[in-house]
Amino acid sequence: MTRRPRLDQSLPMLAKGYAWLPDRRRAAGRDTVRTRVMLRPALGVEGPAGARFVYDEDHVRRSGALPEPVVSTLFGHGAVHTLDGEAHRVRKAMFVHLLMGEGVAALVDRVAGAWDDATHRWARQETVVLFDEAARVLTRGVCDWAAVPLTDDELPALVRDLTTLVDGFATGAPRHWRARRVRQRREAWLAGIVEDVRSGARAVPAGSVLATVASHRDSDGELLEPRVAAVEVLNVIRPTVAVCWFVAFSAHALHRWPQHRARLRAGDAAFAEAFAHEVRRFYPFAPFIGGRSPREVEWDGETVPAGSMVLLDLWGTDHDPQLFPEPYAFRPERFLAGDEVREIGAWELVPQGAGDPRTGHRCPGEDITVALLSALAVRLARLEYEVPPQDLAISLSRIPARPASGVVLSGVRTG
Repeated sequence: MTRRPRLDQSLPMLAKGYAWLPDRRRAAGRDTVRTRVMLRPALGVEGPAGARFVYDEDHVRRSGALPEPVVSTLFGHGAVHTLDGEAHRVRKAMFVHLLMGEGVAALVDRVAGAWDDATHRWARQETVVLFDEAARVLTRGVCDWAAVPLTDDELPALVRDLTTLVDGFATGAPRHWRARRVRQRREAWLAGIVEDVRSGARAVPAGSVLATVASHRDSDGELLEPRVAAVEVLNVIRPTVAVCWFVAFSAHALHRWPQHRARLRAGDAAFAEAFAHEVRRFYPFAPFIGGRSPREVEWDGETVPAGSMVLLDLWGTDHDPQLFPEPYAFRPERFLAGDEVREIGAWELVPQGAGDPRTGHRCPGEDITVALLSALAVRLARLEYEVPPQDLAISLSRIPARPASGVVLSGVRTG
């Protein structure tokens, strides 16, 4: 029987970031490793089989498992991510309805329109930081689509706050404490708006995100508490704005591998989607996801005690050479079969989780991420610009990772 580690790895995990779990698996010479994080025994797993194990609620559950710092910044207390069983299924159905239906195209149209408007302003500026500008475009588009009221004067502050929520979830540095303060402030703001919608003081379009969340009834038949409703509205707009990380990575990819620009410019829809998938696979986003075992279970010859953490290595799975030959080569073509996007297994490409988003814990906003990134990658490729000298390094010790400079563009021309 494998000896259980005694030393807690929380600090090394924060220091090494994305490389922490792959390095431990590599040192152990196997896909499954024992470790200890947050003073709890933990098991790190990888690959499709490991993903199936983690997403089986009989083996691993989310309720009570997410670290408090992550809940208090990224997801919010009472969020769908913290639920299991029937409570999770009922709440998740609301997100599936909002994020996987016909509304995706309408959101893409809103964001694309905001991008097209913004590029005219970029052309009048000497330089722009693409990360910041993409966040602004995405915030404007998703708030208009979700019926979240937002004036032009309020836009810059909300952009900063939404990116701060994402940027501060996995660090003990000042950016984490800024994220906590932002969450408290923005939950209070949105809770007030939800109460106005329910009282009739604010009219919103039927079927919009704000209207749907405000009227949603959970598995107990009750309306969400205003603060929890605010959490879930944020859980629509925040991850949409987080696509700005992928937009910056897309520009990084086009700078390193400019041969892909022509095919994107031509408007090849299948290639644009394949490019989006490869950006999500190649570049670091979430390092791992996890849960807690509700009972003692067995996995890969290891006993997993009740209450143990179980971590699925997302970064390692997306760079597994058995799944993706030459994993450190950027090749969008790996997601094509002829002129079409090939079928991608539910347990294969896992930058935002694995499994069926309709029934499991996988992010239902993945369709939105791919659709937005496909559309914006084409628009980015069609822009004329220069990339002046800057620090484009991407540190794997920083979670979430991003190009250090945010990708500065100069001499933007719309053609």
